[in-house]
Amino acid sequence: MVNGPEDPSFDWDAVDWRTCEQEVRRLRQRIFKATQEQDWAKVRSLQKLMLRSRSNTLLSVRQVTQRNAGRKTAGVDRKVALTSAARAQMTERVRQGIGSWKPLPVRRVYIPKAQGKQRPLGIPVILDRCHQARVRNALEPEWEARFEPRSYGFRPGRSCHDAIEVLYNTLRGKRSKRVWILDADLKAAFDRIDHTYLLSTLGKFPARDLIAGWLKAGVFEAGKGLTPTDEGTPQGGVISPLLMNVALHGLEEAAGVRYRTEPSKAGDTAPGAPVLVRFADDFVACCHSRQEAQQVRERLAGWLTQRGLSFNEDKTTLVHIADGFDFLGFNLRGYPNRKLLIKPSKTAVRRIRERLAAEMRSLRGSNAVAVIARLAPIVRGWAAYYRGVVSARVFQSLDAYTWHLTWRWARRGHSRKSRTWIVDRYYGQFNKFRGDHWVFGDRDSGGYLVKFSWTPIVRHTLVKGRSSPDDPAQAEYWARRRTRVKPPLDGYTLRLLTRQEARCPLCGDHLLSAEQPPQSPQEWERWWQTVTRKAIAADYLRNVGGPGSPDGDHIRLVHAGCHRGHLTRVRNSPALHSSAPSRPA
Repeated sequence: MVNGPEDPSFDWDAVDWRTCEQEVRRLRQRIFKATQEQDWAKVRSLQKLMLRSRSNTLLSVRQVTQRNAGRKTAGVDRKVALTSAARAQMTERVRQGIGSWKPLPVRRVYIPKAQGKQRPLGIPVILDRCHQARVRNALEPEWEARFEPRSYGFRPGRSCHDAIEVLYNTLRGKRSKRVWILDADLKAAFDRIDHTYLLSTLGKFPARDLIAGWLKAGVFEAGKGLTPTDEGTPQGGVISPLLMNVALHGLEEAAGVRYRTEPSKAGDTAPGAPVLVRFADDFVACCHSRQEAQQVRERLAGWLTQRGLSFNEDKTTLVHIADGFDFLGFNLRGYPNRKLLIKPSKTAVRRIRERLAAEMRSLRGSNAVAVIARLAPIVRGWAAYYRGVVSARVFQSLDAYTWHLTWRWARRGHSRKSRTWIVDRYYGQFNKFRGDHWVFGDRDSGGYLVKFSWTPIVRHTLVKGRSSPDDPAQAEYWARRRTRVKPPLDGYTLRLLTRQEARCPLCGDHLLSAEQPPQSPQEWERWWQTVTRKAIAADYLRNVGGPGSPDGDHIRLVHAGCHRGHLTRVRNSPALHSSAPSRPA
């Protein structure tokens, strides 16, 4: 089943995704194990098998066209694949292009950054993105077996919170001697990676020439035409974060980080050595003295030059832990009693306030249902990201600010109504499990706006050492981690997630996987927008041979896109209408 169905007119919605996942996972684990054994002939042979695998192609097309946030964003050819038929056709085009595909230029777009600046993105065409996802599945497990233990950015099973937890364990307590911090920022890292160095590092990887084609494809920008690319990898490419990690591999060794070799203390940093924590192109080095931090900076400056990279001198600083520093949206600071506190950074709090205010301004004239639908994912996503640190007071402050925004919205929309009428219309104890009578909601539908403070503060569980989901020897560890590390969901949603084994009953894919945790508040927000509670038609699923459940039309968590496709299929199957109603919860 590695190569999946061979019929070019196959039904996209009938693909057994769980079997495809198992086959790709098995191949990834074999590549990982062969890399550990340094059997390079076997590694290359397995990578070729992965590149030819139809299961890999199917999963790659689905990830790009159905799961990724940029699935509706087109490249220079202006093409997307948003229907099942289009995705099936895209799969065949990817299969036909294996071995002969020539990358197309990326489309330049800009997104806003802090302080009014703009970040350039390069959007590949949809076919290039599918090929990149396919290639990533072949390349990533090899490097997962080689990456350093404290690299956390854009890696399976690792997140920002792991990087923050390592810093907490390193800097906390009175015995911590690493009190000087090199807070480093690289200058336009994605745009300046040296192509020659990167391609030489990839060695004899079977798709090396294809990667070279993506690096050299050029950038098309409206009004400027086609610009050749002699350096860098475009932000916006599916494989770009992995290439960045490959380019920066060895950063810990270059900084002088050493690990203990005793079996009982394996993975611990050797005494006297600095600790370096990296998330993609952002990193901090914890040192014993200012002089050591300066030496680390000088060593890394030369090491980065070989890769075409350099420090952003304006943003790279040496600070004492007592002064605090920001990293990945968090502020870390040691206090006189050597107590370390980690909080949401002031910049992050200011940005969420500005966004809430902007969203409320755009909702003037809308109804309460629209307000709830727009704000709820934002609130849930931001609270989910910051729930593992000292955030209780910040959550309460943001709740008060959100209440103020909803009150002004209601007063503006009903300027002739009394305050008592507005309270009766929009506020009350909408959540029966909480004794809060000042919850904003809609009387007609019963929907309400969740609060930041309803998300409990839960300490993050640090991923262990070099652990990777691609390591077959650690399958039990990752299975246990999936059950123990609970996502920031309410009790009812958690029970549904457990009952469904964390999978969508319509497609069989993970709803939320410990191997691919959201990396930012925006990713948590998108997760809440793409997963919904619906009463699905189990009879219909059984009749068409899908993964139907025997307990009827009970409420389940499903992907919003899967449910839309399911409704379409039910409407197009008149013989099943009476036995398989599909209704929203």
